[in-house]
Amino acid sequence: MVAIIDYDAGNIKSVEKAVISLGEAAVITRDREEILGADRVILPGVGAFGDAMDKLRSYGLEEVLHEVVKRGTPFLGICLGLQLLFETSEESPDVRGLGILKGKICRIPDKGLKVPHIGWNSLDFPNKGRLFEGIAEGAYVYFVHSYYLQAQEPEIVTAAAEYAVHIHASVEKGNVFACQFHPEKSSEVGLCILKNFLAI
Repeated sequence: MVAIIDYDAGNIKSVEKAVISLGEAAVITRDREEILGADRVILPGVGAFGDAMDKLRSYGLEEVLHEVVKRGTPFLGICLGLQLLFETSEESPDVRGLGILKGKICRIPDKGLKVPHIGWNSLDFPNKGRLFEGIAEGAYVYFVHSYYLQAQEPEIVTAAAEYAVHIHASVEKGNVFACQFHPEKSSEVGLCILKNFLAI
């Protein structure tokens, strides 16, 4: 069973549909026992960093997510779900993130490209990551974001992209995985990434 965290941050049904299409059972939930009893946990999300952290805290989910990670359950953050794993964001400077991973979320600079960054972009793989088994260097995935990750630990960065700046597009540390892009909207490449996660 895959628990997909419901904290009113959108983009949940498409993640559920993708997981089910790969033959896995999924539940959309904010129930502590369901989340802690799941084989895998996915934190999706679109929206603002500060609002999302407020929602996670109001639903009592911050402690639950830390417990999931502590237990070693495979955990995947998607888009805003990646950003929330880190410590701070320029989008909401006064709001503390989950702090599960070290790094900061920065605004994509205005260098003549449209922000938000919406559309397909290629990936390169600076470190070998389990999410990208069987995926060729230069594969394209779908992004929608105005803020990007600067991870403090370069060794956890498993995929990167270029759009006005060098973007840390995916990370892996122990049982924690995260993607800035949307695997559930990234066609066959995205389904392969989710399939790899579900096999962990």
